[in-house]
Amino acid sequence: MATFTLPSLPSDWSAEKDFKPVASLSAPTPRSLEPLGPHFLAHARRKRHHRTFSEDEKIQAANTVTKTEDEDAGEISEDEDPVMLQREAKDWKHQDHYAVMGLSKYRWRATEEQIKKAHRKKVLRHHPDKKAAKGGDEGDQFFKCIQRATDILMDPVKRRQFDSVDENAEVEPPSKKDVQKKAGNLYKLYGPVFEAEGRFSKKQPVPQLGNDKSSREEVEEFYNFWFAFDSWRTFEYLDEEVPDDSADRSQLRHQEKKNNNARKKRKVEDTTRLRQLVESVMTMDERIKRFKQEASKQKNAKKNEREAAEKAAKEELQRKKEEDEKLAKEALEAEKASREEGKKAKEAAKNAAKKNKRVLRQAVKDAGYFVDGEADAKSIDGALNDVDALIAKMDNEELGVVASKLNGKGKGEIKGVFTEKVTDLVAAGKVKDGELKTLS
Repeated sequence: MATFTLPSLPSDWSAEKDFKPVASLSAPTPRSLEPLGPHFLAHARRKRHHRTFSEDEKIQAANTVTKTEDEDAGEISEDEDPVMLQREAKDWKHQDHYAVMGLSKYRWRATEEQIKKAHRKKVLRHHPDKKAAKGGDEGDQFFKCIQRATDILMDPVKRRQFDSVDENAEVEPPSKKDVQKKAGNLYKLYGPVFEAEGRFSKKQPVPQLGNDKSSREEVEEFYNFWFAFDSWRTFEYLDEEVPDDSADRSQLRHQEKKNNNARKKRKVEDTTRLRQLVESVMTMDERIKRFKQEASKQKNAKKNEREAAEKAAKEELQRKKEEDEKLAKEALEAEKASREEGKKAKEAAKNAAKKNKRVLRQAVKDAGYFVDGEADAKSIDGALNDVDALIAKMDNEELGVVASKLNGKGKGEIKGVFTEKVTDLVAAGKVKDGELKTLS
């Protein structure tokens, strides 16, 4: 929304000479007004009972209190502790906000609607104006406690911080003696303990402890979940605060550091406590022992089957071993003979390659190093270097083919054989065009 400043009036402006009316007011018309809807009912009620406004408001307020209490239907009907009524408002960090609102039996399970209903009931009962009208002298301390409790429980962040340290919501683990009194007591007595602890889990729903009929998969899921429990507890509610009137930045930073360290310490202690609780229950859990016994029986049965199978396999292995040794001996002898033949063939191929190389070099010499007349030293080196380079580009088979083609060729035909081979190698990408000049 834009804001504009009206221009100031000229200094010589006056209403007597510059004001110009553009219309005139009509004559007043008398009209009679009557209350409608709830205002008419309130008017009629006051007339019938001859009450003033203030008298009627007090009576209606008392009726509203009675109606609210009747609507409670037992949900929010806790008797208020006289000690709690005397609590100082400044001591709000140590008060039980659920007890103040009459929601002790619900605690973290209380819905937003229940909190609102509890707030209406408490305000109607403990408002300072009402107490003053009745001659009460306890002041508005408890009313401030109600307001503080409502502010915390209606704010999701503040409520979670309070729930994080709500000792009254905890369920004390039973003693080992109580667990051993009767079979099944472990699951009955520890079930509520884990239900209370489960409210801190980031992952919902939380697996239940179950009973002695629970399957192995259910039991393993339960303990795996709790050994890897991911808690949202952060303990901010217990932070020590610095009074606003005496705080400076360095003091605030120092206190914040102390609070962070205290939170981390409490987090570690809580994690250790919970792990010890789970380990303790797991030690007493008869289902774990039963599962181990069943697993041991299955293991022994499998062991016997395995031993019998191993014995049969061992006998079969021995028979196969003897057969394999015989076949291996025969194969070794065949391999040795093959190796000897391969060695001879390799040596023959090597000798043939040497012979073929000599044929190519001799062919260059027989062709007069591809020059007319007497070849000089430069021509000889060039031709021999090119034929060596050509030999390096070919395998033994190609050498044999070229050598066979050169057999019986005259001086004029020798270069044609070389040129043909160079062309093939250029096409195959093994030799660059123009690389072997004397043979092209």
